[in-house]
Amino acid sequence: MRHGNGIMEVTARGSLQIRGLTVDSARLLAAEVDALGIAVRSGVPVEIGPLAGIDPQEIADPRPLAERIRAAIEEAGLTARLGPKVSVVVDGGGQLTMDAVTADVRLSAVWATAGIQWNVSVAGDARSAKSLATVDADTARDITVAALRMVAEKGREAYTRDLTERQLASLSGWHSFAPPSVLPDISPTRGEIELSSPLSPIGKVEPSAKVAGMAPWPKLPISPLVGEMSGRTEGGAVERQPPRSPIGIFDLSGYHALGIALPFGSMPAQNLIDLAKEASEFDTTEIRLAPGRSLLFLDLTPSACTSLQASAAALGFVTLPTDPRTRIAACPGTPACASGRIATRAIAETIATEGADLFDASLTLHISGCAKGCAHPGAAALTLVGDENGAGLVVDGTAKALPAGYRPGYDAARGVGGILAAVRAQRHSGETVAACLARLGAAGIAELYRWD
Repeated sequence: MRHGNGIMEVTARGSLQIRGLTVDSARLLAAEVDALGIAVRSGVPVEIGPLAGIDPQEIADPRPLAERIRAAIEEAGLTARLGPKVSVVVDGGGQLTMDAVTADVRLSAVWATAGIQWNVSVAGDARSAKSLATVDADTARDITVAALRMVAEKGREAYTRDLTERQLASLSGWHSFAPPSVLPDISPTRGEIELSSPLSPIGKVEPSAKVAGMAPWPKLPISPLVGEMSGRTEGGAVERQPPRSPIGIFDLSGYHALGIALPFGSMPAQNLIDLAKEASEFDTTEIRLAPGRSLLFLDLTPSACTSLQASAAALGFVTLPTDPRTRIAACPGTPACASGRIATRAIAETIATEGADLFDASLTLHISGCAKGCAHPGAAALTLVGDENGAGLVVDGTAKALPAGYRPGYDAARGVGGILAAVRAQRHSGETVAACLARLGAAGIAELYRWD
């Protein structure tokens, strides 16, 4: 409130953002944060679940492995060579997984015949990432660093999705049982590079050399799982369940945690101050950030959870996982963002209120102030994007796509309301909203939205 515009945000990945800073006020804020002893993350993000280490249902505590990966990345000097959005997820499982969070490298704890192992996959969330191997913690760390080395070789604009099949095969080790090659896939002259002698992902070693804590490469317990992650482990098939929402009450054996979300990831600082005061009266010991633009309040009794939940709802927070606002991604828009062309949050609130009965789990709505699409880079069933022509509608695409129709920004909510009214009238029994929209077709949806 002193140094920014009074707005605080929690991102989809569970990071805290403070908006409205200037060059000078950012320095003042940083000094106050340091004085409070708040740790600010630096380096390549290595993310863990919000209940890591305290969830009795998790398969493994991911914190030790995550710390070892951070140290290995720093030791390898990779931070400066990788783009700012390259990330790693270490997921120990449990009530709140990291399944919905995309990452360049994912490590997920699984039960296997050899005990707890880590499934290593790249380029996606739990459903879309390409699985490479199921290995022990040491090997998982080494494959992670090797993959990031390969990305660094391609430049600061690269991600693991840019790695070739040959490089992925090298990482998985299931062709030659050789360690991952850290060389680029092709030479500057475009000729293929032969696989070199075995390399440790952290540094070059001779084939006969011993690396502390790591077995010789030919004996690595790697079990390749090619294609999308299926949830299958060495111990047998496990059906993947949809990730649980971080909004709600979680039993942590002896005490509870309450999860609430910020509407569209944003809240005035005063509302957060008021909620924190309420939480302190119930002896909350800690507040953790969580994916899904959420906060978790720890060490609560069941009755305290219920009372704090009611206070949060009164202050405008999202307290139910079925709240339609959880299905809408909306950037700050005007007037908070200089790039914004439409009042995204006001439009989102109106749509969420008027179409609350239609926001099932199949529907994604993205409202973007400009074509950058910061709030939701991927495709959505419906996207409103602001530009010089007003509020454009993109059907089943991203904010960067060419809109199929326009309305004035002030009337965009009414346009979406017309689409939702058609869905309400024409949806078959048991049909999802997304299926109904697909049946209506992009042209029909655009016609419903266009300015008369």
